[in-house]
Amino acid sequence: MKLLQTDKTDATGKKKANLKKTLKPAKKQKGKQKSKPSDADDSEDEGIKPLKETRMSDEPIPRKSKWTNKQRVLVLCARGINHRDRHLMRDLRTLMPHHRAEPKMERWKTLQVVNEMSEMKHCNKVMLFEGRRKRDLYMWLANASVGPSVKFLIENIHTMGEMKLTGNCLRGSRPLLSFNEEFTKHPHLLLIKELLVQIFGVPNHHPKSQPFVDRVITFTYLDNRIWYRHFQILSEDGGLTEVGPRFVMNPIKIFNGSFGGEPIWENANYQSPAKHRQMLRKAASEKYLQKMKQKVNRELNAPKDTHKLTPHGEIFKDSVEERVKEVLRQEKQQLKEEQEREKMEKKQKFMKQRDEMRKLKLATAKNATSKKVPTKKAMRKEGDGSKKASNGIKKRVPKVKNGGKRKVSRKEDV
Repeated sequence: MKLLQTDKTDATGKKKANLKKTLKPAKKQKGKQKSKPSDADDSEDEGIKPLKETRMSDEPIPRKSKWTNKQRVLVLCARGINHRDRHLMRDLRTLMPHHRAEPKMERWKTLQVVNEMSEMKHCNKVMLFEGRRKRDLYMWLANASVGPSVKFLIENIHTMGEMKLTGNCLRGSRPLLSFNEEFTKHPHLLLIKELLVQIFGVPNHHPKSQPFVDRVITFTYLDNRIWYRHFQILSEDGGLTEVGPRFVMNPIKIFNGSFGGEPIWENANYQSPAKHRQMLRKAASEKYLQKMKQKVNRELNAPKDTHKLTPHGEIFKDSVEERVKEVLRQEKQQLKEEQEREKMEKKQKFMKQRDEMRKLKLATAKNATSKKVPTKKAMRKEGDGSKKASNGIKKRVPKVKNGGKRKVSRKEDV
């Protein structure tokens, strides 16, 4: 059963829908075709757009997204960096939620391979760290596959774990980028500024970012270098506390392409760290020669007459008789001092000899007391023992030679 709408008029003249009236289902007629739609039905469907007959399955469905600035930064390093450089790279990754990580690149690979890696990761910016001799760190910032690219020498590295500062910001929040006025005065600094903004700036409405601004990254150009600092915003008045990390970027060259091409700009004041260390070693080895040169220069440049003095000025200052008396008195005093000194030396020698004699006497007395004096009982025991020994021992009879005749000496006769 289907309901039909029938219009009724109120007292005010308005029409009302009536759904009470019903229709019975029509009987099927055999052998008759269905009636074609009338022209009235066609006029009702004129405002509706017809659907497509076919639709490709690969065709993307259009979506309205707020994330329009789709910057992705590939952060990787080559083999040969030390532990501090690796910790710096890890800190920068935590500060950039729009980064893509990549394992270490082999040394034998050329820098052009990085462009292929960025295409595979769908990244349009690259940050590459290179190490030399486990001491020096170089950083590349590049616009992938198009250019330009900048090479920096990283100096004075201090990581977040090493500094242990009090600042702490929300992870994934968007930073404010602050640049010095010097970035607007030179053309090569304008190019570097644009690269830094696109790499360190977090895109708005990024899926991994937070919709808060609670930190500031400052880039200051001073002494032909770019100083990087990272702060937390404490209050709207401008209170800041440093979070870290800290490092200094010394620009070396700017290339037209990505990791190659013609050099657009080159730093004339740049000196490689290996050459700097060589100069320090050379200066240390030549330290002795420099000392000798300074000594010769002092002798040559020393003034000959330091003071203008009159010869024999002190002698003829007073009367001659008084001066002679003073000289004689000084000589007598010197003689007395020498005699007293000799007497003291003689006394000291005598005292030493007396001490040595005392020590000898004490040593002899100790040796004498160490030998025990025998008592009367001990003497008696020794006498009894000697008698017993004499009784028990047989007397030897001398042998007679020369036909039994015995020789008699004068001593025996006596």
